[in-house]
Amino acid sequence: MIQTIAAPSQYPFEWIDVTDPGEEELKQLREKYGLHDSSVKDWLQPDHLPKYEDVGTYVFIIFRMHSEQVGTEADTVTELTNKLAIFMTRDRVITMHRKDWGAPEVIREQQVDQHSCEDTVHLVNEIIKNCIATYEAPSLKLTKDIEYYEENMFLKNRKASLLKGLYYLRRRVEVTRRILMLSHEIVDKIDAPGHSNTYTRDTRDLYVKLHNIYDTLFENMNHLVMVYFSISSQRTNEIVRVLTVFSVFFMPLTFIVGIYGMNFDFMPELRLKWGYPAVMILMGGITFGIYVWFKRRGWL
Repeated sequence: MIQTIAAPSQYPFEWIDVTDPGEEELKQLREKYGLHDSSVKDWLQPDHLPKYEDVGTYVFIIFRMHSEQVGTEADTVTELTNKLAIFMTRDRVITMHRKDWGAPEVIREQQVDQHSCEDTVHLVNEIIKNCIATYEAPSLKLTKDIEYYEENMFLKNRKASLLKGLYYLRRRVEVTRRILMLSHEIVDKIDAPGHSNTYTRDTRDLYVKLHNIYDTLFENMNHLVMVYFSISSQRTNEIVRVLTVFSVFFMPLTFIVGIYGMNFDFMPELRLKWGYPAVMILMGGITFGIYVWFKRRGWL
């Protein structure tokens, strides 16, 4: 679907927004506006990463905004983000995206209609700023998710799905952080010294803020995974320690039982009247002695 958001008769530029174009619509756009085949090819790749390219007759930008709805096991670029292609000339901006995107109407009402967007560079800056802002709400959710896993890891019993959830959470943070890192060049070009202003600096500030947030989340996530394995190792050591203690208790007892279970004919103790109670008392004394020794060592 092709719609005109801002017509040149009313505004100092033209803004055309294209939603999920078919082959005929792409052919029409390519021929009418002189879009290069390589740009269209990049647009058709569903997992293409952010890029900024000066084609000559226009500037081609691919930016990825965070999806509104993300599954609990989403961990790829296409599952976590939606692609937006921007074709910018001095008097025209064309935006292309696969999924519905409500930002064009909002940007026109808040920026274009108030005559704060004077040229296409300013308009593209507002579009990029809107895309960057989509990462703010997911960062808050990721923070809550990390707190949830920390609480379950330290204060409650571990669940079977805890490690699986940690894996997908770490992947989600890592992929989102990588997308923001690759968007750095686009923000740099938008806020270039030649046309830097208050609006472009606001976009850069928002980008830097979210970039730092996701860097912190990534570090916290790595720390949380390391803590998980440390706790797992500690609990394994506790289990091994308990089993070792039990084995030490039964080792001398098993040795005594093994001796008197050989059933040789010439074993004097087998004929003694108080042989059995004496051996039982001896085994009890050994067990008590081991218990006292462990207690003094602080192993129990």
